[in-house]
Amino acid sequence: MPHHLPPLNALRVFEVTARAGSFTEAAKELNLTHGAVSRQIQRLEAALGQTLFRKEGQRMVATVHAKAFAREISAAFDHIGDAARRYGRAATSKVIRINAPATFAMRWLIPRLAAFRERQPGTEVRVSTALSSDPMFQGGFDLSIRRAPGDQTQFEVMPLFAETSTVIASPTLLAKNRPRRPADLLKTVLLSTETRPGDWEAWLAAAGCGDLRPLQQLRFDHFFVTLQAVVDGMGMGIGTFPTLSSDERLGRIARVFPELEIPGGTYFALLPLDSDKPKHLLEFLKWLLECAAQDP
Repeated sequence: MPHHLPPLNALRVFEVTARAGSFTEAAKELNLTHGAVSRQIQRLEAALGQTLFRKEGQRMVATVHAKAFAREISAAFDHIGDAARRYGRAATSKVIRINAPATFAMRWLIPRLAAFRERQPGTEVRVSTALSSDPMFQGGFDLSIRRAPGDQTQFEVMPLFAETSTVIASPTLLAKNRPRRPADLLKTVLLSTETRPGDWEAWLAAAGCGDLRPLQQLRFDHFFVTLQAVVDGMGMGIGTFPTLSSDERLGRIARVFPELEIPGGTYFALLPLDSDKPKHLLEFLKWLLECAAQDP
């Protein structure tokens, strides 16, 4: 399918102008005249059918619509520049782009990256995060982590680890009021997550308390927000292991009923089948799989 793109030179001039904040500064950065910048902006406005700048006093100011558009264009240019560095003839840098769910990246992957840096000091790992409400894949990456295997016609799929779920709380909260049995949760504030519906219901059913209705319940949009509420002692939540094992080792959270765990989801590493697979990427993948196998 052909790409229906606006004039690319006009896009470049527009991105610089929006970032610089004025036609004059953009002209200096691009080594163009003020009139040339103005003409390229007019050309892009004609192609889009949308006004991008409005006059305020002696200055031309980007509209709200234009600022949002500029952010998208800037990100696209970053991807193009990154691809040029990675696949250009003179490219020598070792860079791995990882795209992973926010909770996995923050709680499991990033705490372990220092160990990989010691093992491969010449390789740079760049981590971008995705929310469970986002489309399955966005932007460029060399390796993706997901809680679903994805399209196996496009990816080489390798399971990392299967999670288990149980009740978690901050040690400070447990020191004040530790439930002795699951039914005691009736008097506790239960913290839940919109993107992980049914977590509490599944655990309570397994614990024989499927009819329990807490007196207080707080719901957050994403799990990493719920986790922070748990750490801050706002209530008790459902935690997944070994994803949260680093938080447990650091004493940020504790398992309330460690003997009552239920099966959770599985994380997979997805490697695009049609992508370049340099040695440093395969070394990172080997290290990642080793870490997953060692985690309790």
